Amino acid sequence: MNGIDHIQAVFEQKRAEGRAALMPYLTLGFPDIPTSVQTVIAAARNGADLIELGVPFSDPLADGPTIQRSTQVALEQGVDVAKCMQLVAQIRQAAVTQPLLLMGYVNPILAFGVENYARAAQVAGADGLIIPDLPPEEASDIIEASCRHGLALVFLLSPASPMERIQRVAGLTSGFLYLVSLTGVTGARNELPQGLPEFIARAKSAAQTPVAVGFGISTPEQAAIVGQYADGVIVGSALINAISQAKQDGREPAQAAGDFVKALHNGLNLSMNQGVNFF
Repeated sequence: MNGIDHIQAVFEQKRAEGRAALMPYLTLGFPDIPTSVQTVIAAARNGADLIELGVPFSDPLADGPTIQRSTQVALEQGVDVAKCMQLVAQIRQAAVTQPLLLMGYVNPILAFGVENYARAAQVAGADGLIIPDLPPEEASDIIEASCRHGLALVFLLSPASPMERIQRVAGLTSGFLYLVSLTGVTGARNELPQGLPEFIARAKSAAQTPVAVGFGISTPEQAAIVGQYADGVIVGSALINAISQAKQDGREPAQAAGDFVKALHNGLNLSMNQGVNFF
């Protein structure tokens, strides 16, 4: 089974269960290199259906302050693309079976070499790539390399995207279509955007893959709401905040990660059993 099939199988399974898939985001190398592996393992054991792994970069344009800080911490410890591939392999060796997607920016991929990056990701055990600053118009080389190595290449859409753009991006993405819930960078928010259900509906009308929503989802309650509309729910900054707070308090970051992911998982189960409303 290649990465695309692996991802699709998980979404199909969650659809059959009647709930959205949960995809937490964790920065590789944060809060330190060994602990970052443990947080991924904890997430996998506490309800994550897929896991997004951040590849640190010095200029993460799509990320807000929380994830920017986490990537800076990782960079200061020498975490680069090659180290990230080693960490993915370690995670697989720890019997984590969920699909793993590398979220990284295009410059490090080009510096490492597109073919080398795709090959290394496949060998390490990754299932897909998420590249937030990759324009579809300039993606042909990465699309081809991803296909050669059985990797999903996930494209993102913002709420400002016109229908023509939605259709184009939906036709290129593989694995799933990543919807940015709001116009702006990642980060925990107190409220969900009011137009989100309509945006999800527009994307679903064009999508040939599952549709997952990220950016700004902070709580189990918000995850439950989004899960009523989308096929997948992605949570990053709030999880990184929980890990950071645990470290400051002298608690185990991996335990905090597991507890937070479990709460999100329980929220999605609640929405499946009881239903929740957006408004």
